[in-house]
Amino acid sequence: MEKILCPSTMCLNFENISEEIIKLDKAGADMFHNDIMDGCFVPNITLGLNDLKAIRKSTDTLLDCHLMIENPSEKIDWFINTGMDIIYIHPESDKNTAKILQYLREKGVHPGIAVSPDVTVKEVESLLELCDYILVMTVTPGFAGQKFLDSTRDKIDELIKLKEKYHYKLIMDGACSPAIIEEFSHKGVDGFVLGTSALFGKGRPYSDIMEELRRL
Repeated sequence: MEKILCPSTMCLNFENISEEIIKLDKAGADMFHNDIMDGCFVPNITLGLNDLKAIRKSTDTLLDCHLMIENPSEKIDWFINTGMDIIYIHPESDKNTAKILQYLREKGVHPGIAVSPDVTVKEVESLLELCDYILVMTVTPGFAGQKFLDSTRDKIDELIKLKEKYHYKLIMDGACSPAIIEEFSHKGVDGFVLGTSALFGKGRPYSDIMEELRRL
């Protein structure tokens, strides 16, 4: 199965963001993963709307947007209007999750949910039929550079089994090392968010690393 490789823009050198995006495009990035944190839903703040617009101007590659914010229904149009192709929301962040997912589809955006380590598949299964993508978190949302949580393995297996029923793409986010990518791509995970565990800070060309990850 062909892997969907999704470099995390949170790890880019923002002094040369367009140059970084171009390098990753040439290296074969399938999608760019954009983390939005508001300092409330998670204890960190990352990209803003102008950052998303700058990234959009730099590439025609698919862009996703992972909203780690409170009450995304109040702000969803902000992110739709930046040109995102896929938007993930956390079901626990808003009481109107189903309406948001339906609204995203109406607006031509692929709807998705992000499933945190402490959220069970049972809690979100009613939403799966509304999603084109599921982002399964294998670290606690909010920070880069964390260790993979082994406690998420059973949940990933459950979500792999449910793909056939609900027809979504399953993307893993958090500590996706080469070993983790190899293991779970063979199990049936479609894509992986690439951060410092696999891609950034290695002192090697992105193209070489991406080619190696595809061969796993």
